[in-house]
Amino acid sequence: MNKAALIEQMSNDTKLPKTACKDCLESFIKSVEKSLKKNQSVVLTGFGTYTVMKRKARVGINPATGSKMTIPAKKVPKFKPGKRLKDLVG
Repeated sequence: MNKAALIEQMSNDTKLPKTACKDCLESFIKSVEKSLKKNQSVVLTGFGTYTVMKRKARVGINPATGSKMTIPAKKVPKFKPGKRLKDLVG
């Protein structure tokens, strides 16, 4: 499902116009981005948790040349599904 299909599904479920659903989805995404940028987690009980994870520096191999290279440390977003979502899928 892509963003347009999600907006359409939200519109069908809530009987709200697609533009209102698009605005809500955009606001949700921006809110999650702002929280993660501030290094804050977003907890949606039952659904999951968005957090920022620190990835350590490591040594990798360049597939084109076979030479070793250092991959620098960085922060990456992480999503951990909640129990209800895990149970639904599994």
